[in-house]
Amino acid sequence: MGLIKDRHGTYYAQRKVPERLQEAVARVLNSGRDRQVFLKKSLGTKNLKAANVAATHVLADFDRTLADAEALLKERTVIPSLTDAQIKRMAEAFYAARLASDEEERREGTGSEPLFQSVAEQLRAAGIEYQTPFAVGVMPEAGLSDREVLKRAGTLEYELAIVPRALARGDTSVIREELDELLGDFQLNVDRKSQSYRKLGMAVCRGLIRSAR
Repeated sequence: MGLIKDRHGTYYAQRKVPERLQEAVARVLNSGRDRQVFLKKSLGTKNLKAANVAATHVLADFDRTLADAEALLKERTVIPSLTDAQIKRMAEAFYAARLASDEEERREGTGSEPLFQSVAEQLRAAGIEYQTPFAVGVMPEAGLSDREVLKRAGTLEYELAIVPRALARGDTSVIREELDELLGDFQLNVDRKSQSYRKLGMAVCRGLIRSAR
């Protein structure tokens, strides 16, 4: 798992960076980017067995990079509260980012299709039978595959089933990862037990519901 092939048949190791760590990983790698969405490295071989051996060490390096990013996040000083203006600005930024991400995914795809196709190819090469309702060996020229469309629809259905109920109860725990990522984007570390954190959570819940409808 985590192996993909480029169009020349060379294997790469790839891992999706959790959203809340993407900015920190970019800083750890000194990549010059605002955020690092994927960790990716060529394994220098077209042979699956050799790629699996090489991937062990590369994936271990990925784990160390993610651990360094986690440590980097913990270094930020905890502040007791946020102003209403900060909360409004952060909630608006979250909403705008959701809309921009949706537009980018519909135009460029989610990035998961190459991995799905690579796993299917590995199973085929190993002689392992499998069943899938989705097309194998066919990549969309642009936009989303049928599998990505269905996955996105499932995510939206889940969000609209969970988040409105959570908002009605004032329960912001269901979006804790989104809140942590947003605070990371603004390089802030607010007290998780503060009223400001709860107010930000409610505002982000409202923005998430708006963007999902």
